[in-house]
Amino acid sequence: MKNLKYILYSVAAVSLLYSCTPAGGNYAGKEYMPDMAHSVGFEYQSYANYSRNNWDSASVINRKFLSRPLNPAVGTIPRGYAGFSFASPEAYDSIMNILRGGNQLNAIAVPVNGKVPYHYGNTEEERIRASKDIVGNPFPISEGGLARGKELYNIYCGICHGEKGDGAGYLIRDANPAKGDPGGAYPAAPANFMLDTFYISNNGRFYHAIMYGRNVMGGYAEKLSFEERWQVIHHIRSLQATAKGLAYSSSANTLNPSFAIPAAQVKKLASVPPPPAPASGDGSGSKSKSGK
Repeated sequence: MKNLKYILYSVAAVSLLYSCTPAGGNYAGKEYMPDMAHSVGFEYQSYANYSRNNWDSASVINRKFLSRPLNPAVGTIPRGYAGFSFASPEAYDSIMNILRGGNQLNAIAVPVNGKVPYHYGNTEEERIRASKDIVGNPFPISEGGLARGKELYNIYCGICHGEKGDGAGYLIRDANPAKGDPGGAYPAAPANFMLDTFYISNNGRFYHAIMYGRNVMGGYAEKLSFEERWQVIHHIRSLQATAKGLAYSSSANTLNPSFAIPAAQVKKLASVPPPPAPASGDGSGSKSKSGK
């Protein structure tokens, strides 16, 4: 019995020493509570996580949670992103040079207008509110902006809304069996920007649709930056102006002056001093008790 006790002690000691041996060769070693020393590795949008480096469904955080796409906090801007608007043609190049790190040898270039908070929700009530609140375009009408807006519109919008903005895009074309064309993918035409309802609508109607989509149209918030969305809207307005025989360019806007300011007028407007504040006692307040 005494020898058996010594044997058991020896086996326990050998087991304890073996468990403390370092990893080597094909032996990965053992760790007590490894997640306290090593972060849990996982892949975004993938369920094929490494099984030995991941908590199971019975733990505090399961694999489904770790693998799901994560969104930033509402109203936040990622570090390193910038947004600006309504810069005059003279100041635009200077601001872009600073944001792109051209003013210092060790400066870090940041994506311009990559993220700008949008304080309207994806509901019908919020769409109506945005359509009322957002009237003008924060960027002046410029030749470069119109050219960029046209390019982006033809890439992302024209295939459905048509290059002329009339809702007759390639995906809405009629079938032509004689030429082997099965027709477009959608049976109903999308929005026709040439209708008067879009002509008189504020810019918020277009911007909200770009952010969240509308009906079968998906949102383009992640495909177009802040400035690019507004340049696309500039191009839509230029299409409307062309159809109406009006001007919408860097020198004039006869479509609707409240929608955007031509770049040529920005410097002129900035040089005009603001009107003086009304003096007290000018009759704008309430009447005196003896007044009629």
